[in-house]
Amino acid sequence: MTKIIGLIGGMSWESSAQYYRIINQEMRERLGGVHSARSLMFSVDFGEIEKLQHKGDWATLTAEMIDAAQRLERGGADFLLICTNTMHRMADEVAERISIPLLHIADPTAEEIKAAGYERVGLLGTAFTMEQDFYKGRLTDKYGLNVLVPNDADRAVVHDIIYRELVAGQVLSTSRAAYRDIIARLVERGAQAIILGCTEIMLLVQPEDSSVPLFDTTTLHAKAAVERALGNGG
Repeated sequence: MTKIIGLIGGMSWESSAQYYRIINQEMRERLGGVHSARSLMFSVDFGEIEKLQHKGDWATLTAEMIDAAQRLERGGADFLLICTNTMHRMADEVAERISIPLLHIADPTAEEIKAAGYERVGLLGTAFTMEQDFYKGRLTDKYGLNVLVPNDADRAVVHDIIYRELVAGQVLSTSRAAYRDIIARLVERGAQAIILGCTEIMLLVQPEDSSVPLFDTTTLHAKAAVERALGNGG
């Protein structure tokens, strides 16, 4: 019997739905027939989360994530995923308050990048992910990656499209073109690959939008969860 996957979702539910789809498709592919994953999801209200993020109230957000994690542990989850890159800002605090493992979103992404032989990568995500050290620092300190982020103006565009459009399920061709241009500028600066470091970006950007490989954190995190559920990967 497979392990039970615990998912903290709703940030946004647009990407959490993709987690659910990918995890179950991957489990069916791995086990055959009509198999699916055993999972629990605690889904937060992103309207409340988004306001706290932009207020910079990370203490309240940390308490919210710990509460969600503990609910999933009490519910029987064998390990835990936070289904968003930005909220890994408090991943260490969450991990300390539960007794089940937390599968960090940056780890399967970095492992895939290293296995492919890349060292200099561009990072797209929310302003919090691109500008703060909780994510870039893990990629650099644990995996030795050289992480490039867009310039100030491009970071603002990437962030605004996530919060004004993608989390609301809006996928616009003009925004796709804007991301394509931003990716091209990162490649010009030497990026050998691009990390789609926000779980909604995979809704907008496709491999044909980049001249270098894309590493989608949503897909890689979800597939790593299946590996763990099947008894692999720790």
